[in-house]
Amino acid sequence: MSSAFDELRFGRENTLDLRSSLPTGAAAAQRAEAFLRERQVASAPAVLVITGRGNQSAGGIAIVRPAVEAALARLRRGGVVSGWQEHTPGSFVVTPAPIRALFEAPKRHGTVTEETPTEGAALAGLDASTDQALRLLAIRALQALGAPTDEMFVHDEMQRQYTALCQSIPPGSDREALLRAAATRALDELDDAE
Repeated sequence: MSSAFDELRFGRENTLDLRSSLPTGAAAAQRAEAFLRERQVASAPAVLVITGRGNQSAGGIAIVRPAVEAALARLRRGGVVSGWQEHTPGSFVVTPAPIRALFEAPKRHGTVTEETPTEGAALAGLDASTDQALRLLAIRALQALGAPTDEMFVHDEMQRQYTALCQSIPPGSDREALLRAAATRALDELDDAE
């Protein structure tokens, strides 16, 4: 009965079921991170992550649940999730953070990004509307900080935001459209925050 309520509340697009595939702890953490980053960019209000309780693990010791919980803590520090709570003994309800939190999260030593574009190369390949969305977001973010909006500062901020957003956008043919939409949503969030 509760699974019917969960499907109604979260929908399939906002539910990650790790229990049925029985992944390793590392694979579960990677899948959870990719899913939560994508749901953050999609502005999902809340998502359900089903880990299971570990009953099918060797010796009945949970592997997936603690790995996902550690990933959630890391993702909160990184500005991807704003919080989570236990929904059942085998699942979490996770609240994705606003997109602007990606830019506000402090840099950590040893953080490795999936995609670190070379200086200017990634931005040069964007279409005009995506470039414009990133430019407006960069200018607005710099203004909010009271920083100069010279071209050098704007370009550096565009590069930083591009890198942060690309970590949350899955690869695919519509990646640039998703990037443009995420930059536009982040700009709206900055405007709403004032």
